[in-house]
Amino acid sequence: MEDLVSLCKRRGVIFPSNDIYGGMKGLYDFGPIGTELKINLKNSWWKSMIYERDDVEGLDSTILTSPFVLRHSGHEDTFTDPLVDCKKCKSRWRDDQIENGECPSCKSKDLTDPRPFNLMFKTAIGPIDDGSSFAYLRPETAQQIFVNFKNIVDSTSRTPPFGIAQIGKAFRNEITPRNFIFRVREFEQMELEFFVKPGTDEKWHQYWLDQRLKWWSKQGIASDKLKLLEVEKEELSHYSKATFDIMYQFPHGLEELEGVANRTDFDLGSHTKNQNDFSIQAYVQENKNSTTKLAIQDLEKKEWFIPFVIEPSAGVERGVLAILNEAYTEEPENNRTLLKLRSHLSPIKAAIIPLKRNNADLVNLAHKVKSNLQALGLGRVMVENSGNIGKNYRRHDEIGTPMCITIDFESLENQSVTIRDRDTMKQERVNLSEVENFYMNYFK
Repeated sequence: MEDLVSLCKRRGVIFPSNDIYGGMKGLYDFGPIGTELKINLKNSWWKSMIYERDDVEGLDSTILTSPFVLRHSGHEDTFTDPLVDCKKCKSRWRDDQIENGECPSCKSKDLTDPRPFNLMFKTAIGPIDDGSSFAYLRPETAQQIFVNFKNIVDSTSRTPPFGIAQIGKAFRNEITPRNFIFRVREFEQMELEFFVKPGTDEKWHQYWLDQRLKWWSKQGIASDKLKLLEVEKEELSHYSKATFDIMYQFPHGLEELEGVANRTDFDLGSHTKNQNDFSIQAYVQENKNSTTKLAIQDLEKKEWFIPFVIEPSAGVERGVLAILNEAYTEEPENNRTLLKLRSHLSPIKAAIIPLKRNNADLVNLAHKVKSNLQALGLGRVMVENSGNIGKNYRRHDEIGTPMCITIDFESLENQSVTIRDRDTMKQERVNLSEVENFYMNYFK
């Protein structure tokens, strides 16, 4: 983990948030390289969920969430962690971090009894902060998918099986954020809520487990590094019939990379007033109950039913950490460190390097090649006008750039360039007229 953290800060992947003021625990900022990696991972997920399928729609909902939504979803009552205080050193811990009844910090056994700690952040709504009007920063992206269920069904005419996908920020007031970006207080989720007919849910649950394992493998995670763990019944979330965690061997240990849950009809049912007969009643208790029918009509049977939901849910930051860990490679024989990222995830697709710094002819040709490749739309291409070929190669090895293209004086004479491969370090002379085809074929 120390090696990854060092590389991330040195190469502009991830920085501690508010670093010049000492930082804030559990918060991180993504630098220029990390931002590109994160975008590429999210784009890969979105492509697999939306563009490569015909049964999923997208959503981008608000972060601020009505307390009524999270009351009926059960979050106000159940979204808690057991908190333990050490009376000696005043440190705070989740109960599952306490071993042998000792404080992990000072080893004192003088601890408080565990008590529930709500993980949701509150914020005031309106000009007066008197506690009468507030919202939560959403602890998950799922609930806004459920409350938009009718809107999407009405506007798209979807019927089960179909899904609604969303990528967005979520916030949890973790007691002890830890392990770099693995457990943080502000993060992004990639969530799919897939709605199916009751009775078909177990089949679809297995289907999505298989799909998610295949997807992670395509991101460069070795299949033998992924393990499925069925969550014990007594540890299931309040909404879950069954949950499987896709586990990965992170630098700090085997931990959850993604969860795939069978949420049954809990969520749509919770947000539907009187789910047994779907009768529309007057709002009660200051409008806190929904009167919307979150259900689908079976046209053949002329019956209404509440769909069951299968939910694959992955954290973007955990995905980035797993991919960095998997790609991180040290080659002492070549005196280099590199990230062997899959090409579609690489933050920089190609680096164009003029052999001599600030030579107008070389730099102008480099920018022309850069513009032509950038226009192909595969990702960011950059010009490195430093003149130090060796250092540029090592820098781009460390950030996972698949190819470096050197513009030298021979390029001006015979219109050819040298293309170096990141993983093999092999160099190939290519005519300028063929560079675009070479580049496109590399990323197929």
